[in-house]
Amino acid sequence: MIQDGYKLMKRENFKDWKTPEIQHGQLTQWNWLVQYPDTLKLGKYTDLGAFTYINAKFGVEIEDFVQVGSHCSIYSESTIDGKSGKVEIKRNARIGSHSLVMPGVTIGENTIIGAFSLVNKDVSSNVVAFGVPVEVKRNLSQEEIENMEAETEGF
Repeated sequence: MIQDGYKLMKRENFKDWKTPEIQHGQLTQWNWLVQYPDTLKLGKYTDLGAFTYINAKFGVEIEDFVQVGSHCSIYSESTIDGKSGKVEIKRNARIGSHSLVMPGVTIGENTIIGAFSLVNKDVSSNVVAFGVPVEVKRNLSQEEIENMEAETEGF
């Protein structure tokens, strides 16, 4: 469906969405893995790409309609630099493939993180950000925000 030049992705794969079975250190049926699943809060209609790794030791909250590309890593603990802290990925955020989210980071609602990004600091809502380290490149327009929100309607 095209709305004002924007192709709405109605996320048909969410029609039969069910909370996945997650066991510590075991691949899910979609081939992503969580350590410390008891401290992972996974919202409804999330889409986590294959070979994504989540270390939730100090808490990871992924809100409704979040999409995470394949081969991403989300860490609430880093043994290399000793940092730890809850990671929050807000409603309808999108994270491109091969990105790395570090401990203590919050990614805002409707925010788009480009592929291969190092998210080592908070990223506000309604922006496009990417890079190593991540930098906000621009704000989303009101039309872009409305179109992203329209994709979540009806679920």
